[in-house]
Amino acid sequence: MSENEPTVGVIGLTYGRAHIPAFQANGCRVVAVCQRDQAGAKAVADRYGVPRVFDSWERMIDEARPEIVVIATPPVLHHAIALRAFAAGAHVFCEKPLAMTRAEAQAMVEAAARAGRVGMTGFNWRFTAAMLEFHAAVGEHIVGRVFNLAARWLGSRLADEKAAPSWRQDRAQAGHGAMGDMGVHVIDLIRWSFGEFTRVVVDPGVAYPARQAPGVNRPADADDHCSVLGVLASGAHVAFTVSRVAHATNDQSLEVWGTDGALRYRLTREGPRWFEGQLHASRGGADFQAVPPRWTPPPAVAEGDQSDVMGKALIAPLVGRMLHGIRTGESPSPSLVDGLRAQCVLDAVLESARRRAWVDVEA
Repeated sequence: MSENEPTVGVIGLTYGRAHIPAFQANGCRVVAVCQRDQAGAKAVADRYGVPRVFDSWERMIDEARPEIVVIATPPVLHHAIALRAFAAGAHVFCEKPLAMTRAEAQAMVEAAARAGRVGMTGFNWRFTAAMLEFHAAVGEHIVGRVFNLAARWLGSRLADEKAAPSWRQDRAQAGHGAMGDMGVHVIDLIRWSFGEFTRVVVDPGVAYPARQAPGVNRPADADDHCSVLGVLASGAHVAFTVSRVAHATNDQSLEVWGTDGALRYRLTREGPRWFEGQLHASRGGADFQAVPPRWTPPPAVAEGDQSDVMGKALIAPLVGRMLHGIRTGESPSPSLVDGLRAQCVLDAVLESARRRAWVDVEA
C-alpha cells in the first residue's frame, strides 16, 4: 500500500458519497468512483476532486487498481465485488449488511484471509461519542451482570406511502428491509458490548404492500418494521424494534439493566452536534445522571451537508482503524468477521419470520 496516500475506489454513491470525505480526512487519495448514473457520479467526482468515473465496478477494480475498495451498493452485489477486489489485491471496506446470507459472508471472510488483505464492515454507529462511552462503561462493569437490554431504531425514510420506492423494498436486492438497513446496527452494538445472540424470534411487517420497488412487478416484500426478542449467550434477554415508517422520527436508543446499575444511550439527528449522542448512567439504584464523553470529535466534522458530516464524524474513525490494521497487520474492528456474525443473526431473523417461531443462531 502507498505509504503516504493510500488510493481508494468507491462503488455506489448514494450512501457511498459519505465515504469520500471520511477517507480524505485520513490522508487517502480517492482515485475513482463508480455508479450507473454517470452524470451523478461525475458531479460527485468533481465535488471531491476524484479524477476517474466508472459505470462498471469490474472496470473500476481492474483499471483504476485502487488499494482500498469501498462497497456501498445494494447487498446483492457485495459478495461478487468483494471477491473480485480481494483477488485484485485490494483491501475492502464493505457496508452493512455484509452479504445476502451467512454463506456469502463466510466466503468473503475466507477470500480476505487467502489474499492476506484487510476487510472491514461499516458499523459506523459504534463511533458516536456517547456510544464509545457506553461501551467503555460496560467494560468497566458499571452495570454488572446484565439482565435485560432494550433498543429501538426508528426512521421516517418510507413513512409516506407516496415516498419514492427503491431497491430497499425488494428482498432479492436488499436481503432484508428495515432489519438489514437498521436492525443490523442494533445487532452489532449489542454483540460488541454484550456478546453473541443464541436465539431470536421476530414479527416483521410491510407497511404498504402495494408499493413496488423500481423494475419489480410485484408487491414489496422487504420488512418496513420488525419487533425482535433475543437471548444472548450470557443469558441476558433482548427486546428491540426497528422501523423505517415512523413519521417525523429519527431516533436510536439502547438501554441496559444489570445487578449493579443501568445505562441509557440515545441519539436523535437534531442539533448541530447530533452525532455525539447522549448517555445517562445509574449506579446502585441512584437516579440517572448524564455521563460526559471522554472524547468528542473536533468542530470541523460538523461542516458540510449531512453526508459530509456522516463521513467525517462517524465513518472516518473506522477508516483510521482500517489504515492502522493495514500498516500493522492487526485485524481492525469492526471486521468482516463482525459482519459475518451479524449476518448469522439476520439469517435466523429470516428463518424465524418464515417459521413464526424461536430460531437458534448458528455459532
